[in-house]
Amino acid sequence: MRSIFIMPLAALALSACSLTPPLVKPAPPIPASYHAGEAAAPAGMAGTAADLGWRQMLLDARLQRLVSLALENNRDLRVASLNVEAVRAQYQIQDAGRYPAIGANAGGVRQRAADGVTQKQFTAGIAMSAFEIDLFGRLASLSDAAFARYLATEQGQRAAHMALIGGVADAYLEQRLAEEQLALARQTLADWRQALVLTQRLHGAQQGSGLDVAQAQGQAATAEADVQARERASALARNNLELLLGAPLPADLPAGRALDGQPVLTQLPPGLPSDLLARRPDIVQAEYALVAANAEIGAARAAFFPRLSLTASLGFASPELGDLFRGSARSWSFAPQVTQPLFQGGQLRAELQLSRLRKDVAVLQYEQAIQAAFREVRDGLAGSATYAQQIAAQQRVVAAAQQRQRLSQLRYDAGQDSRLELLDAQRQSYAAQQALLDARRDQFKSAVALYKALGGGLEE
Repeated sequence: MRSIFIMPLAALALSACSLTPPLVKPAPPIPASYHAGEAAAPAGMAGTAADLGWRQMLLDARLQRLVSLALENNRDLRVASLNVEAVRAQYQIQDAGRYPAIGANAGGVRQRAADGVTQKQFTAGIAMSAFEIDLFGRLASLSDAAFARYLATEQGQRAAHMALIGGVADAYLEQRLAEEQLALARQTLADWRQALVLTQRLHGAQQGSGLDVAQAQGQAATAEADVQARERASALARNNLELLLGAPLPADLPAGRALDGQPVLTQLPPGLPSDLLARRPDIVQAEYALVAANAEIGAARAAFFPRLSLTASLGFASPELGDLFRGSARSWSFAPQVTQPLFQGGQLRAELQLSRLRKDVAVLQYEQAIQAAFREVRDGLAGSATYAQQIAAQQRVVAAAQQRQRLSQLRYDAGQDSRLELLDAQRQSYAAQQALLDARRDQFKSAVALYKALGGGLEE
């Protein structure tokens, strides 16, 4: 009688002839290396940016604290983590189908027959119900697909982790830009209001025209409008940062660096394009999705073949409860069943075709993920190669504009230049300083994007 349950276990060990086709991943649709000018690593740095922890990348102590808070409190990241747990539970449910489900039961029946005789029957034992022997690997393929989906979801959570770090860094840089531009706008407004007061006094002393007053009033109003725009931008940046943090900004944050204090590392080693295949969680996620789609083809193929299921029980049965566990009351049953699909209206063929189409889609999505990653790295490298020169040029623009403003002020005070010339010089200097702040923000955001594109952010 022991063989009743030994046989299913032996069948389980010998079953699962897999019909899953071999998985041949497509060759990466990207070059083997970056362009010579792009691939140069900064002096003293080797490997790739993915080897750098985010604290090494984000040099600003205030930004580091914000990232730590976001990793603890961000709701999107929590949802991604819970999704991993949910898919893991789904895998465990699917994998449990490969093993026999054995349960214990006990019961009793008392009934009266048509001839008036009362009959009793008591039973107790263990039973295995409809255990499928996985002869052709259908259950194994479904389990493999579920496991690959779990791994893909885990990589999705890692990608969300990286995206959150990049999002907090971008939001912080936007806030720093808004605050510094607001400070510049307020200082400019104060200067232009003072100039307006002086112009009005000159006009009252019959030493200036009404046109000069109107020009000064328009200039001051422009600065006032710009201050309001910068205050709004600062509030919006703060709101976005608090959303990413999942909590209000703490009052005890350390002081942040100014944009000219390099809050973010800007020179990063890119490594090779092939590094992206292992470093980028979104690419690994697409690869696991491809593995899952390929495994589902094996399950769809196996559905065409017979299914062998076993139902068995071992226990005791007796008309008297007191005699239930005596040797003479032993009972057992063993009921194998074979099911072969004959006609299902083309459903099985359609399911096989669908699984193949899903694999084709997964292949394309895998290639798309690689191409998108390569493009993001190339974009970041283009920024790394040009922003330093752009900022140096913009600094020269600022210096020239400020020099022009000083000379125009001297010439205006000496009566050699018109008020219009001075106003134009002041506006040019103000616009050049705002543009320099924009360029610095863009440089740091480009560096953060490159860091994320290279797979950085998973290590602290």
